[in-house]
Amino acid sequence: MRSLDDKNISLQEKQVFWRIGVRIVPFLFLCYVVAMMDRLNVGFAKLQFIADLHLNEAVYGMAAGFLYLGYILFEVPSNMLLHRRGVRQTLLRIMLLWGVFTMALAFASNRYEFYALRFMVGAAEAGFFPGVLLYFTYWFPDRMRARVTSLFVMALPVSGIVGGPMAAWIMTDFDRVFGLRGWQSLFVLEGIPALILGVVAYFYLSNRPADAAWLSAEEKRVVASTLGASGSSASHAGPSKLREALRNKTLYSLAICYFAFYCVENALLLWIPTLLKSVGVGSLINIGWLSGGISVMATLGMLAVSFSSDHFAERRWHVLGCGVVSAISFLLLPLGAHSVQITVVLLLVSSAAVFGFLSLFWTIPSAYFKDQAAAGGIALISSVGAFGGTVSPAFIGWVKELSGSFYYALGTLGGFFLLSLILLYFTIPRKRTDVSAGRPLATASRTESA
Repeated sequence: MRSLDDKNISLQEKQVFWRIGVRIVPFLFLCYVVAMMDRLNVGFAKLQFIADLHLNEAVYGMAAGFLYLGYILFEVPSNMLLHRRGVRQTLLRIMLLWGVFTMALAFASNRYEFYALRFMVGAAEAGFFPGVLLYFTYWFPDRMRARVTSLFVMALPVSGIVGGPMAAWIMTDFDRVFGLRGWQSLFVLEGIPALILGVVAYFYLSNRPADAAWLSAEEKRVVASTLGASGSSASHAGPSKLREALRNKTLYSLAICYFAFYCVENALLLWIPTLLKSVGVGSLINIGWLSGGISVMATLGMLAVSFSSDHFAERRWHVLGCGVVSAISFLLLPLGAHSVQITVVLLLVSSAAVFGFLSLFWTIPSAYFKDQAAAGGIALISSVGAFGGTVSPAFIGWVKELSGSFYYALGTLGGFFLLSLILLYFTIPRKRTDVSAGRPLATASRTESA
């Protein structure tokens, strides 16, 4: 948590926010690692169950996308509920349910059961990611939130570092144990940590700083004073704030870009094992280690981008640059169709850029939308992105069945992401970001923001 240090705040504030960061960020990071492992283990399980359940690539794509239908329907209500009920009850519900449904996937016997259970996993997990982003607005001022968010989002590539080798190991060494195939053991064993962490979250986390018994009265005063000064105070605003956010055109450009981003990210995360296998990596263990290695380098790249953005107090060009690099990498993937080395390099570059984009993207909505508008605005953008998670795998599977190749679909997604970045270029502020002054996005059109 050393990255929370900021030359523009007092020593007392540094100490208080350091303590808060150490208390809540590592735990939420761990929860997100487990969430992503449970969400993405289907990419490895697919290498076995597609034959066991007599499915094809199109059916797999639909099943992978059904998770995000649950997101779309329940993410905004879940985030609004978190704003009212608090993170403790919300995470208990979310993590217990997603753990149970993940384990139930092991016993799906046909495509329809698989569709239904993937939908339920998505419905259960809905609200986790935007809920944590909202939760951070209760604890950290604007000028710190990019670094806090980047540390949290780092869980996504870390889940690949851990999840790839672990999935390969479980599917290999636990195949036929207790009468279960390797992919079934994967779903059962990786669903258990969510159950444990959900219960721990209820007793470990505090809903808001005012509720934290582990903060002194003086520390609570420092937090309230700092958040109030930076405009981060999470008061209970009425529905008019959300309606005001919905009238802001920036919300829609952000949602479109996040939709395109989600298509690319989802394709990257769900199809890396399949792409590696298609270019000649035959061993499941080798696929797992290569996937983990890509995630290691992507993590380092994401951290470099995040800290560069904070060092130069600039968001706009860092976000756009990461998006362009990722989109172009997708367009170039056909060059590696017969080369493991080229494919790995392009996947590595694209992964680093995708995660860098994600770590910085969410500094934009949190700067525009406050209070109740933040709860609804962030969740709405995330829900539109989740629809990209539904479209992307189904589209890739459909194109693969029609053409026999993944690359037409991947190139189309890369091109669409590039177009959305052009829209974002003309929408988000052109001024240099002023993070140090607590204004993550200086803008000439600030009067439109919520």
